[in-house]
Amino acid sequence: MNQPLEYIFPNPPEGLDPRELHIEGIPEHVAVIMDGNGRWAKKRALNRLKGHKAGIEAVRETIRCASDLGVRYLTLYSFSTENWKRPEEEVVGLMDLFAKTMLAEVDALHAEGVRVRTIGDLSILPEETRAAFDKAWEKTRENEGMTLIVAINYGSRQEMLHAAQCLMRHAVLQAEETGEVPQATEELFERGLYTAGIPDPDLLIRTSGEMRISNFLLWQIAYSEIVVTDVLWPDFDRYEFLRALLEFQGRDRRFGAVA
Repeated sequence: MNQPLEYIFPNPPEGLDPRELHIEGIPEHVAVIMDGNGRWAKKRALNRLKGHKAGIEAVRETIRCASDLGVRYLTLYSFSTENWKRPEEEVVGLMDLFAKTMLAEVDALHAEGVRVRTIGDLSILPEETRAAFDKAWEKTRENEGMTLIVAINYGSRQEMLHAAQCLMRHAVLQAEETGEVPQATEELFERGLYTAGIPDPDLLIRTSGEMRISNFLLWQIAYSEIVVTDVLWPDFDRYEFLRALLEFQGRDRRFGAVA
């Protein structure tokens, strides 16, 4: 952990005690489905893009808190392969927001030792958006602190199809070289996932109360603990993150075994 708990959680609300958090039980990898920006905006008679902009502070706070607590990997679901179906104005605004936010935040992330990488198909993103994430990766790739993984134009079914295609190509090449078709294994399949080399999430958080996975890390969350909060994403802060961590630490993780 990079900071003492009283520094990370200086003014906890009544009934929430940061001292109940066991540092040795901090999850290595936390994944977040950031949901509720649109509903947050609607409640305030604002357009949806205003809600997405309001969610930036929640992103900052979550990154900062996770890094300070010693989380090694933080994955944020920012834009799915299905989100292209949204109104063009919203999609264009989101792509512009991604680019501007990444460029504005990369120096601070670099100073904190955070490494930024992406998962998903960046090839069809607007050039400015893709360039912003490429710049963040190049600037931070040697950092040894927390890895921030931004899932953008990401879909788990697409990812698993990509992994299957990689596995098939491997099988064809090995068959041509040895005359034998290799056995398909989990290890070979995982090499083709966007998350190859990254440990599976210990904890998946979803905001806004929706009980859906939304095509996110379907392979990787096989044994992740899932915490759903009714809080809309722009209202998510370090204390909501603390609540999720405390709930996670109260779970009995058996991974299919008998207690």
